[in-house]
Amino acid sequence: MAKLAQGAKYRGSIHNFPDFNPSQDAETLYNAMKGFGSDKEAILELITSRSNRQRQEICQNYKSLYGKDLIADLKYELTGKFERLIVGLMRPPAYSDAKEIKDAISGVGTDEKCLIEILASRTNEQIHQLVAAYKDAYERDLEADIIGDTSGHFQKMLVVLVQGTREEDDVVSEDLVQQDVQDLYEAGELKWGTDEAQFIYVLGNRSKQHLRLVFDEYLKTTGKPIEASIRGELSGDFEKLMLATVKCIRSTPEYFAERLFKAMKGLGTRDNTLIRIMVSRSELDMLDIREIFRTKYEKSLYSMIKNDTSGEYKKTLLKLCGGDDDAAGKFFPEAAQVAYQMWELSAVARVEVKGTVHPAGDFNPDADAKALRKAMKGLGTDEDTITDIITHRSNAQRQQIRQTFKSHFGRDLMADLKSELSGDLARLILGLMMPPAHYDAKQLKKAMEGAGTDEKALIEILATRTNAEIRAINEAYKEDYHKSLEDALSSDTSGHFRRILISLATGNREEGGEDRDRAREDAQEIADTTSGDRSSLETRFMTILCTRSYQHLRRVFQEFIKMTNYDVEHTIKKEMSGDVRDVFVAIVQSVKNKPLFFADKLYKSMKGAGTEEKTLTRIMVSRSEIDLFNIRQEFIEKYDKSLHQAIEGDTSGHFLKALLAVCGGED
Repeated sequence: MAKLAQGAKYRGSIHNFPDFNPSQDAETLYNAMKGFGSDKEAILELITSRSNRQRQEICQNYKSLYGKDLIADLKYELTGKFERLIVGLMRPPAYSDAKEIKDAISGVGTDEKCLIEILASRTNEQIHQLVAAYKDAYERDLEADIIGDTSGHFQKMLVVLVQGTREEDDVVSEDLVQQDVQDLYEAGELKWGTDEAQFIYVLGNRSKQHLRLVFDEYLKTTGKPIEASIRGELSGDFEKLMLATVKCIRSTPEYFAERLFKAMKGLGTRDNTLIRIMVSRSELDMLDIREIFRTKYEKSLYSMIKNDTSGEYKKTLLKLCGGDDDAAGKFFPEAAQVAYQMWELSAVARVEVKGTVHPAGDFNPDADAKALRKAMKGLGTDEDTITDIITHRSNAQRQQIRQTFKSHFGRDLMADLKSELSGDLARLILGLMMPPAHYDAKQLKKAMEGAGTDEKALIEILATRTNAEIRAINEAYKEDYHKSLEDALSSDTSGHFRRILISLATGNREEGGEDRDRAREDAQEIADTTSGDRSSLETRFMTILCTRSYQHLRRVFQEFIKMTNYDVEHTIKKEMSGDVRDVFVAIVQSVKNKPLFFADKLYKSMKGAGTEEKTLTRIMVSRSEIDLFNIRQEFIEKYDKSLHQAIEGDTSGHFLKALLAVCGGED
């Protein structure tokens, strides 16, 4: 098993086998491979229930007893992915890493992702052992081989990492933190071009503790996370390496949880990645990876492996996983807290929310009104001019243009735009021209009129707006449709779903800070899922989720995890169903991280066959002056492609141009 730091708890999933007898195990394996065929079940059961150190003793005893190499025999008897997995487990960790790196740089092409994963995530001690193992196994120098197979800044950073000389002092100098923040800022954002050497020096050498403080201060100083600057300033494999380094500094288990998810999502499985991580982390931090995986992706690592693999290969992976976190009583408090902090820390970091559409400098409503009239006069319509003006003015400026247009031409600008434009572009441009509260009121009206109700639109708007925004929507709804929003919701929805929406539509959420004692009481109230019926449980959730302040709810969610070892979102999904479940989940996700909630909605509106243009338009319009910049950052962080790229690949024509203008940039 891996050596633990003083006072640290063991977080691996594989343990030393009690009453270990290496000679007996060697004999069991020999018998399992003797004769025709092999007993794969016996092999996987034995190897996955021994620690790596114990496996090395088995190898030595096997050679002493039978004069044969155990790994060579296993290679001969087993095949495919199962063979790669079992053989990987039989090698000492450093030699396993060395083999992975050798395979990544030998032959045609280089597996840059493998190099990045290993070198960005290992400790100094692990790097030193890897370098020695590489030299021993292949009689070659690892640094020289990396230099021979890579180039540019990517190569330089790999060479820095392979030195294994990252500072390890936990004592952090505040002055040096400030200096590093300034140096990184000047090397990237403030410089024409980028000083890559400065990024390499700081990220490749400073201690983890120091860098975490640098990242916090960088966000406060520049208003953007270090990841956003890396994406903006660097490119290619070098960018990927630096992002991986930052992720590992922040949380190595979270980095591997993300790698595992991506290895199995979508069509096909990246088995090499899956094998490498499951082998290398089984005696280090697999329990933490599992917990972060479950919280982040709303399913257990165990269940995803189970659904994505088969045969003895699957059985072995599940043994390494060590348990199903969806099963009762299988959630680990330490890792649950780590998982919780992923969003709790971001929530309290006071990240500045920023839109992408800003007031135009040297604004001239008179000139804009004339240009818009000209663009719609005569035969044909100049969509480019209309799009350029409207997407580059703030909503307040657009209202001035509307008034000026009526004063000059005696015409209603909205009516003219409606007659000149059509389809998705018309919906987007007309949406941008409406005051925000009136736009939201119209979206709610549309969601409730005609046959059927668009519950998703009702939830998206009412679960995410502030008290001030909700009150403005109520006034706009009454003014535009001569009916109260509450009456409309009452006649178009029913049951607990109606009660929840009406509660949200009052705009009376508390706005104070957290009360820890009350938060514990609230958490206890919703944690007790066994008392009362389903209706009682939904009422308790509604009372708390629809009325408490966001800051207080974050503390409630933390207390909930402490009490149950479950994320509140997981409990809602397990205990509830239908629209009630969906609205509660939306509230929780909005409290956790509102930009991420909208990033998810945007991604889902464009993935797969067809595009949900109405959802796409509604979010782009409503968030453009609030937090669309933050939504963009969450989008690229979660989906590994920018919102700009997603829009570009999923829309076309003038609608595409207008959306990209509102998006405000490529990340």
